[in-house]
Amino acid sequence: MELKAGDVVMLKSGGQPLTVAEVKGDEVLCLWMGMEGDLFRETLPLATLVQVEEEDDEDDDDEDEE
Repeated sequence: MELKAGDVVMLKSGGQPLTVAEVKGDEVLCLWMGMEGDLFRETLPLATLVQVEEEDDEDDDDEDEE
């Protein structure tokens, strides 16, 4: 899995979406907002993450028009 800054990932075990800030080898610096609006950052092993597929709303709109 190739990650870059700005990609959205999640822990394989679940949880909320995390934003990739930096990738260094097999370690990924992730940022996310807590429930209280606090900003969190943590370096996580690449093996614990899965990339989140971003939905393309424009494609959904085109299908509705047909």
